[in-house]
Amino acid sequence: MLKSEILINLNKKYSNFSSEDVETIFDIFIGKISNSLKNGQNIEIRGFGTISRKINKEKFVRNPKTNEKIYKGRSYKLHFKIGKILHKRINTKLNNEIE
Repeated sequence: MLKSEILINLNKKYSNFSSEDVETIFDIFIGKISNSLKNGQNIEIRGFGTISRKINKEKFVRNPKTNEKIYKGRSYKLHFKIGKILHKRINTKLNNEIE
């Protein structure tokens, strides 16, 4: 789902807010999540899941084209653990579609 689609759905659901207000609130929400992850905090949204930051160790890697060794510094990746409620919703929908 694209950001524009999310904003359209939010505008339909909360018609008492202007589209600019909905976009501002959405941007603040995404900004808070980004800043929290930058600061090493985990994000937990009940019923949806948990987003955390994992560390990729620094190491030497090879360029497959030239076979040259390159040093790759420490970097981060995001890890998402699905919540129970979302997991059940997805699986019940999939099971109903299969049958």
